[in-house]
Amino acid sequence: MRFLPSALVAVALLAPAVASAQVEPLVGEWYGTLQAGPTKLPLVFHVKADGTAKVDSLAQGAMGLKAAVALADGKARLTLIYPPASFEGQLSADGESLTGQWLQGGASLPLAMSRTPPAVAPANRPQTPKAPFPYRAEEVSYVNPASGLKLAGTLTLPPGEGPFPVAVLITGSGVQDRDETLFEHKPFLVLADALTRKGVAVLRVDDRGAGGSQAGDLKAATSLDFATDVEAGVAFLRGRKDVDPARIGLIGHSEGGLIAPIVAAKDPRIAFVVLMAGTGVPGARVMQSQSRDIARAGGAPQASIDQQVKLIAEVSDMVVAEPDTAKLKPRLASLLAEKGMPPEAAETGFARFATPWFKTFLSLDPADYLKQVKAPVLAVNGEKDVQVSAAENLPAIKAALAGNKDVTILPLPGLNHLFQTAKSGAPSEYAEIEETLAPSAVNAIVDWTVAHAARPSHKHAD
Repeated sequence: MRFLPSALVAVALLAPAVASAQVEPLVGEWYGTLQAGPTKLPLVFHVKADGTAKVDSLAQGAMGLKAAVALADGKARLTLIYPPASFEGQLSADGESLTGQWLQGGASLPLAMSRTPPAVAPANRPQTPKAPFPYRAEEVSYVNPASGLKLAGTLTLPPGEGPFPVAVLITGSGVQDRDETLFEHKPFLVLADALTRKGVAVLRVDDRGAGGSQAGDLKAATSLDFATDVEAGVAFLRGRKDVDPARIGLIGHSEGGLIAPIVAAKDPRIAFVVLMAGTGVPGARVMQSQSRDIARAGGAPQASIDQQVKLIAEVSDMVVAEPDTAKLKPRLASLLAEKGMPPEAAETGFARFATPWFKTFLSLDPADYLKQVKAPVLAVNGEKDVQVSAAENLPAIKAALAGNKDVTILPLPGLNHLFQTAKSGAPSEYAEIEETLAPSAVNAIVDWTVAHAARPSHKHAD
């Protein structure tokens, strides 16, 4: 699935390693697992002969992180450029293993790396629906007139001629396929299957640049642009004879929970809205709480967490206040350098923070749109969600919807950002958990949607 952008990791005041050409004994792939409190993080180092490397953190979905490598007297040092972190280890006599410490955010954790890749068993995902299905699945495509891009997806339809109520599923941040696939979990396929079996048709769509959908200029696209993709899907559905145009609703997850109110605020014909871990406060605040909660779930020291949250607040304020990218770059680079980041890390940080999407996300206030939504709303959030805090966002959503007569706010105990039953809620657990969607989440969303899809939207239309 796509989630909201990962928060900055704690700033480790580490000097960058000097890349050495004498790293031949380290060239190749290295595999290991970092134990960070209760969290296991499988890591892969890809070391090149020129002293550069890339690091994959598989459980976090962070791939190709740039690094530099040095080797002297049998001691290896790998330093990540961004986020700031390093590994220091002793190379074994046979050159097949490295034993040492992972250093990040003031913490030092033991880490052993080996040339031998671990045996990986196929992921068990028992909830993934399997054919045959008691409903029809139709491949569809349409063009978004606002962008000119073709979007492709799947429309599942209950038995019969209709016209049917329809839920449009909206993914979170990042480029995702129509099933919102992450670590072989397919939450949107699970949800679409459950809804369609209950008589609600479902449209789920590949994001721009995924599957059968055209990409366009993704670097320039923002949440407001993605909202037009949803509007195009709604318009497509309203043109079908087997769809009831008065009973089309939106179900958005994470960033999709921000996009859904943007669309519904503009379109009073939307029949219902479900926010799955949607935000109720501006993105700058989301980033701060996300950073704090993820670091805390990973067992980071409190001093490091405080430092990290403070930095994110300063960076967010700066990015929001300065619309001119040319002026922002030196100011942001100076701030990051003051915090001990090497120039390469500051450059990478700027490239992430100064994108149109990120700048828009930081400044958009969901309340501005939620206040305009007249359709019934269900807002659900896992109480162990460390990416979109239920304690912070659900009350804000409720307050913004105070003028709406049909609002259900539902915190779900024990569930994470993906609505899985979780231990800590940390993103590193997503891949380890076999459950794709907790039954409590599926039942709450499906039961509420089925009940509200039966109601004609003209009751709340302007």
